[in-house]
Parts: sequence; structure tokens; C-alpha cells
Amino acid sequence: MKFKLSLLALLCSASSVMAESAPKNIIYMIGDGMGPAYTTAYRYFKDDPNTKVVDPTVFDTILRGMAHTYPDDHTYVTDSAAGATALSSGRKSYNGAIAVDTDKKPVKTMLEIAKERGMTTALVATSQINHATPASFAAHNESRRNYDEIANDYIDNKIAGKLPVDLMLGGGTKYYVRDDRNLVEEFKSAGYQYSDDFAALNEIKQIPALGLFAEVGLPFALDENPTRLTQMTSKALDLLDGQNDKGFFVMIEGSQIDWCGHANDIACAMGEMDDFAKSIEQAKAYVDKNPDTLLVITADHSTGGLTLGAHGQYKWETEVVKGVKATAGTITDELQKTDDLKSVWQRYTNIEFTEENSIKLEQAKKMGDKALLLAVKDIINHASFTGWTTGGHTAIDVQVFAYGQRAKDFYGSQNNTDIADKLIDFIKQ
Repeated sequence: MKFKLSLLALLCSASSVMAESAPKNIIYMIGDGMGPAYTTAYRYFKDDPNTKVVDPTVFDTILRGMAHTYPDDHTYVTDSAAGATALSSGRKSYNGAIAVDTDKKPVKTMLEIAKERGMTTALVATSQINHATPASFAAHNESRRNYDEIANDYIDNKIAGKLPVDLMLGGGTKYYVRDDRNLVEEFKSAGYQYSDDFAALNEIKQIPALGLFAEVGLPFALDENPTRLTQMTSKALDLLDGQNDKGFFVMIEGSQIDWCGHANDIACAMGEMDDFAKSIEQAKAYVDKNPDTLLVITADHSTGGLTLGAHGQYKWETEVVKGVKATAGTITDELQKTDDLKSVWQRYTNIEFTEENSIKLEQAKKMGDKALLLAVKDIINHASFTGWTTGGHTAIDVQVFAYGQRAKDFYGSQNNTDIADKLIDFIKQ
């Protein structure tokens, strides 16, 4: 009996150790600018109004906690560079910093640590691949605006003699094919498969690989391809799967949630959220098939001060948002091309072309592109009862989501640097 109890205790202990072991693979997803109002808006945006209960989304199923986003000063409001530096390295820094500290000295990132340990590394984004968030994992620079220098680091910032990132999918040909330096040719010379044609995404068959599918950022989901991040996520995970016995680290960014927030464009934002949510579903499915994988999702900050409900009215009109078929910028461009404003308006929205709206658009058009863009957004926001407080960022806490091995480690209120510290600890184990 005593032997049986000892054996049982040993088995339970072994089981506990196995349950607590570090994940082999890490999928880190960042919704740039995706504060709590965005995930709430997305729930209502996707809800079936014919059912009594508001259905949960993928975000609701894996919510674990909240994170504080402040930079290394008392302004409290971070930018994407300082936010990504905290999320990549566990170090707070100043706004604009790309993986450097307040003394502008490089700080080691989790991607670099993963590469040192022989893991396969990847970055996926709908922005240019050298934009603030992906850059803060693979480059070091005192300013996020030094795009050419940051792009150079994807070749020059070698880890144990190797290029830092094995797979990159996003935009940015402007920065990688330049008169002074053709980085694409350098990648190809290093054995990378290269593509600049999104339609040929599935033709990428190997790692290492580089896919740059736009001059800068990819077109907005609402304007062109509603699932381009989902498709890149699926391709990245297919390529990474079984690639390396030591596992992989991939950072996947829903970059343009932030850009829509800066624009105060609610339909644009929901298009980006839908693509990001579908990408998360892809990642979750991968974890289900590979339980030694951890998926962590968060945001670097919230953008725009989005509110659901405005003008003193207790409602938010999702059908108005769903009825907008292009970004405000695209609608503005189309309105500028014709005198028949009504036909364009009815093609791209389900908002009534009232006399008031007609006068507002006609007057704004006479004042130029900027005035017309503001008028388009004002009509949409007013009709949907969507509020915004700023065209910049806010300091509110953001949500933390996790799924898979060690997901329970991310419960509760935590600093954004705590997320990085936990992931770095897993990578080092």
C-alpha cells in the first residue's frame, strides 16, 4: 500500500511538472491600437440581432487579464514604438524608441533570444514590416521614423552570425528596394525565397522567406482584401509547422486597427478587427493541434478614444456600420470624382441621403479633400452613434488574451513588461 501511494505521488509530481513545462512554440499576436472598446464593438458588430443573447467572440473565450501600457515617463500615453519595445523586451522606454532604452542603448528582444536558442523566428504584419511594432522585435534604433536604417537591421542585426528573422510577411518594398541599397537582393543571396505578389502567397514554399506585398502598408481590409492577415497567418503557421525541433516564435500584428482608430473610421476599424479575429481563430486551431504551443494576444495601447454610444443617446447602430462598404478615405475619393454624390453615397453606405447630408457633403466638397473626409466620417459616426475623443492614443489599460500551454500565467492585472518577461522566461527554458 505504501509503495502504491509513493508511486501515485511520483506520478502526480511528474504530471505537474509536465503541465508546467514551457511551451515549445510561441504565437504572439498584437492588435495595434486595440483597446477594450474595439473588442466590445466587434462583439456587437458580429452579433445576430435575431437572437436574444449577444454571442461571444473569439476574444471573449480566451480573455485572461489586463495590461498597463504607460511608457518610461509620466505622460502615461504610449506610442507603438515604446509599447512594442515593452512587449518585445520587458523594458519600458520613451515614445519613438525601437528596442532601445532611455539611454538609447539596445535592449535584447524575445525574438533575438529565440534565435540565439535555435528557434525559427517570424514576423507578420499588415503594415510595412519595418513599422514600429515588428521593428521592435528585430531592430534597434533611437527613432521609429528611421525606416531605412530599421530595414537595414533586418540584414545587419545578425544573431550568432545569422539573419534575425527567418520568415517575414507584410508590406514595405519602398524600404527594401532602394537606390542606395537593395535589401531584397541581399535576402535572396542569403537563400530567402522572395515574393511581392500577394496573389502568389501560396507559392512561398520554404523558410527562409520574405514576402513584401505593398510599397508601404497593405490596403485596408474594407477596401480590398478582407482576409489578408488571416491568409498570411495561415501561410506562416503552415511554413513554421514542423520546421524546427526547437520550436518557433512568431509575432503577428493587426497593424491597421490603429490606423483606422487614428482616422476615427469605425467601419474601417471593424474590418480590421474581423481580419484579426479570423487570424486568431487560425492560431487557436493550430494550438488545438499542437498543445505544446502558447498563444498570447494583447494590444500596445488603445487608439482614438472610441466609445459606443454618443450624442446623449443610449444606442449604438451596428447596422449602419455594417452598411459602410469602404473606408472613409475611399468614399471621399469617389465623391470627388463625380457631381452625382447621391449615387456614390448609396453605393458605399446604407445611410439615407437626406437633404441635410447632401448639403453637408456638397459644401465640404467645395472646401477640399480634408473637409470632405471629415464630413463623410461625421455623418457615419453620427448615424451610428459612435464617439471618438482623439485622433491619437489613450492611456487606458488593454486586454490580455491567452490560450494553450501556460495560458493561466497571464491572469490578472499586469504591466505590459510582465507579458514579455513571462514569454522570455519560457523561451529561455
